Amino acid sequence: MAKSSKLVAAKRGRVLLVRRKRDGRWMFPGGRKLARESHKDCLRREIKEELPKLKLGRLRLWKEVTAKNRRSGRKMSDAIFVTAKASGRLTIGDKKEIDKATWRKPRGIRLTPTSRYIRDKLFPT
Repeated sequence: MAKSSKLVAAKRGRVLLVRRKRDGRWMFPGGRKLARESHKDCLRREIKEELPKLKLGRLRLWKEVTAKNRRSGRKMSDAIFVTAKASGRLTIGDKKEIDKATWRKPRGIRLTPTSRYIRDKLFPT
C-alpha cells in the first residue's frame, strides 16, 4: 500500500507544481498518508493544507508506484491521482514546508526524484 499521495493537474501544457522550502526542489503537490486514511482522502487533506484556495474536479487514480527510483535509489510508494479540473488562487497554506506554487511546463526545473518519475511517465519528451 502506498505511503503518500500526489496530484497531477495539467492545463494548457502546464502542470501544477509546488516548491519545497528546505531544498528548493519542485514537486507535484501531495504528502504522507495518515493511518486509516484513504489515498484520496490523504490527497484532499494535503491539498487543503498546502493550497487551501485550490478547487479540484474529479480525482482519478492513475497509478500506484511502489518501486525503487533508478536515478536516486530512493524507494517510491505513492498513489498518483490526476484531475482534468483545478482552479482557484495558488495561495500557500503551509509556509513552513512550501514557499511557492505555480503552473509551468514540467521540463527545465529541479524536480524531486518522485516528481521526475511522474513527469517522465506522463509527459514524455
